[in-house]
Amino acid sequence: MSWRPARKAPQAVIPRTIESYSANYLDANHEITLVSNMANQLDQFFAALADPTRRAVVERLLDGPAAVGVLHAEHDMALPTFLRHLKVLQRSGLVTSTKVGRVRTVEMQPDALAQAAGWFDAHRSMWERRMDRLAYLAEHMERTRT
Repeated sequence: MSWRPARKAPQAVIPRTIESYSANYLDANHEITLVSNMANQLDQFFAALADPTRRAVVERLLDGPAAVGVLHAEHDMALPTFLRHLKVLQRSGLVTSTKVGRVRTVEMQPDALAQAAGWFDAHRSMWERRMDRLAYLAEHMERTRT
């Protein structure tokens, strides 16, 4: 009997635009219902931004696309280590890269930021409504005491 590694489950296709989330993941009250694809995308997004090196790369790319060599020069680490950081950013959908000749250029993908902004907006509105209800309840309880 020979040992075989377990097969990996196929990855689900994750939509890349906030418009595709709005129809599929938001209910009529615009409260978010997390589905595994969106949760996975957000996990990758926040995990990518959890590292200070990757946040610095994202900050730099907000000024425009840059070559890997230029981005790497700003960080005191070995190139293979830096390339792993770029891979994490690519997997999260925050950046894309293109190669022309010997130069690989990295560019921000604003859609990934828009997805996270949509998630924050949905949660902020939900919590604002909850806090408004709590304030109303506190006022009502105060009025009934007096």
